[in-house]
Amino acid sequence: MDFNNTSDFVSGFWNIYVVVLVLVSIVGCGVFLWMQSSAKHAAGQTTGHVWDETLEEYNNPLPSWWRWMFYLTVIFSLVYLALYPGLGNFAGSYGWTMRGQHAKEVAAAEEQFNQAYGPLLKMDVAAVAADPKAKEAGQRLFLTYCAQCHGADAKGTKGFPNLTDSDWLWGGTPDAIKETITKGRDAMMPAKGVKPDMNADQIKDVANYVRSLSGLSADSIRAQRGKDVFAQACVACHGPEGKGAVGLAPNLTDKVWLYGSSEETIVETITKGRQNRMPAFGEFLGDAKVHLLAAYVYGLGGGVKGDVKPPEPAPSSEQAPAAADVEKK
Repeated sequence: MDFNNTSDFVSGFWNIYVVVLVLVSIVGCGVFLWMQSSAKHAAGQTTGHVWDETLEEYNNPLPSWWRWMFYLTVIFSLVYLALYPGLGNFAGSYGWTMRGQHAKEVAAAEEQFNQAYGPLLKMDVAAVAADPKAKEAGQRLFLTYCAQCHGADAKGTKGFPNLTDSDWLWGGTPDAIKETITKGRDAMMPAKGVKPDMNADQIKDVANYVRSLSGLSADSIRAQRGKDVFAQACVACHGPEGKGAVGLAPNLTDKVWLYGSSEETIVETITKGRQNRMPAFGEFLGDAKVHLLAAYVYGLGGGVKGDVKPPEPAPSSEQAPAAADVEKK
């Protein structure tokens, strides 16, 4: 079945069924009107229905003007079905479809948008970010496509990163931001890192050690024990100092926490792992809108100067490519 064709049916039977049902209904309505107009009616004759003892219903024909309005609706229906879809697989002589209409409107809107903002594609992201007109357009795009997750102020919420600070897991350079919007990002922190046999007590030790890395209060004894477990389970992605790596794992030594910094939350993160996704918008939005969005995000204040791109994630899941967006942006 072609789901792009709304007049397509799984078998010829349903096509015939719909055609017959529609035509019989319309023609039947016309025949009924004709029969009513040719029927004889006696003046003063009632239908025999009586309400409230004396209220009766006269058996009078429809007024001619009213009957002709019904005839016009029958004629209109037949003309409409000859021009537009409605009779099974018959697409109508105009070949009109909702999808085609939508595609034309989108194309017209894109052409208008590209005429207005296409020239900005020739400017680099940093320059576009400084343009007031471009910033206003970028904000409208952000509120339409991004605010649902990152918030209207772009400061994010639990599970969705803050775009106004300088903490970037995938890189905050103009090119990196643009690539993130265009291609999206998929991230995963495996449960218990690369030590699947980690028990509940060890998990709590690691949680205390991780809290201590960013200056949060922690049980010093548990933190000391957790340091050894961290070296076995987490260093592969977060590094020996817990500072992570661009495009691989978040920095655990700062005070930016995507899911929360409480001991309970960190224990949950280690125990269950985290998965997160930033959807790709490149194909949907097109180059001009992606360029404007990247400039707007870069101009929020957290953008990083330079052309350094984040490295590709580790290819093997056994090497624990810890989550983008596991605990940070």
